[in-house]
Amino acid sequence: MTTKARKLDSIDRKLLYILQRDGRISNVELAEQVALSPTPCLERVRRLEKEGYIKQYVALLDANKLQSNTQAFIQVLLTSTTTDNLKKFGDLMYGITEVESCHMVAGGFDYLLKIRCRDMQHYQRFLGEKLATIPLVSQTHTYVVIEEVKSETAIPIPNEIH
Repeated sequence: MTTKARKLDSIDRKLLYILQRDGRISNVELAEQVALSPTPCLERVRRLEKEGYIKQYVALLDANKLQSNTQAFIQVLLTSTTTDNLKKFGDLMYGITEVESCHMVAGGFDYLLKIRCRDMQHYQRFLGEKLATIPLVSQTHTYVVIEEVKSETAIPIPNEIH
């Protein structure tokens, strides 16, 4: 449960910066990097968690080793953008393992999906057996990733957060 957040100071911002890059850093090492003793450092991290700045800790996996190295972005246009259809489509995306992220967007289409598959045959099965079978989908356009130039998980931390 999140509580009312107070303004972040420079130490809080530095803690968030470091933890985004290494969520397994020891509290002692983290405290050294932000020039605090371990106890106040741990108290600050716990406060940042409680206030909702830190949602969870995860491991970033190697897609190649897990045979999920084919990525694609798919623009999805729905048959109609009623509130009910938008909710139904969003709910359906949770159940499709290939969908890494799903974003409702403004513009010439309704959703942008990022998917991961083993290879192009897996992508073809995903498209034909999963995405195309959803009656809400009117049209799709796919952009297969040739090379991932930059993939960042860290969120930029502004100097002023209110």
